[in-house]
Amino acid sequence: MKVNIFNIQRFSVDDGPGIRTTVFFKGCPLRCKWCHNPESNRAVPELLYVKQKCISCGACAAVCPNAVHTLSQGAEGAPEHLLHREHCTACGACASVCPTKALELCGSMTTIDEIMQVVLSDRIFYETSGGGITLSGGEPLYQPEAALALCQAAKEAGLHVAMETCGFASRAVLLSVIPYVDLFLFDYKAEADTHEALTGVPQAPILTSLALLEEYGASVILRCPIIPSCNDTQTHFDQIAALAKQYTQIKEVHLEPYHPLGISKCEQLGREIEYDNREFADKKALERRAAEIHNRCQKPVKVN
Repeated sequence: MKVNIFNIQRFSVDDGPGIRTTVFFKGCPLRCKWCHNPESNRAVPELLYVKQKCISCGACAAVCPNAVHTLSQGAEGAPEHLLHREHCTACGACASVCPTKALELCGSMTTIDEIMQVVLSDRIFYETSGGGITLSGGEPLYQPEAALALCQAAKEAGLHVAMETCGFASRAVLLSVIPYVDLFLFDYKAEADTHEALTGVPQAPILTSLALLEEYGASVILRCPIIPSCNDTQTHFDQIAALAKQYTQIKEVHLEPYHPLGISKCEQLGREIEYDNREFADKKALERRAAEIHNRCQKPVKVN
């Protein structure tokens, strides 16, 4: 069994309790306009290019089999690197020889055993901190068989398992992983009227998944990205509070402030920037919102 992943982040403290290793799956059924990890959207390897790091040495052009990289004379006579993405097959040859790491291949097929070797190397930190493994993305359930296999392997190793999910998955897929997941970090992104316009999918299937987790007694932390001019509305905050009050299995609510780091990643991927806001969110304003939600649902609410 292989998993298409784009990162394994060790010593993570923001993806569940304790010290954790977070495995980032590649591929997601949503297309959130503000996505913080746009490199996770597509379930195929992709080439990242940081123009500021490029020294136009031509090493990439020498090894590329598809003429993706060419050098031309720039305005001041210096060589200029041109990238022709339409020819790229993401073979990774160019990234392997780039001396400044201006080119990077994002995404690789990795076996469950290879992932578990990395995860288990930090077991001592999980045991002393109450941590474990977190499956993130992208969307882990976009690769359902691989996600299930990794959850099973982690539980067999005695680890605490958390899963970050947008909830856009079939009933059968969700039921398959519930026995092996100790904590779901469940995204709630927008109110019903604007959900599809902002994320590309309707809200109803996601709420169905949340109800299913409640029915089967799965522990949930409700994670809510708050995006200026998109979902920072009174109606959205009201719905967050109502959900947290309605479902006993929602143990906490986390408000996730917008940050603009996804913009530079879009530029590195050569993609259109759909939400071009380069300002960080106002955390103090969100802390006031967190207090309001807590007063209504009487559950812990924090701003990450």
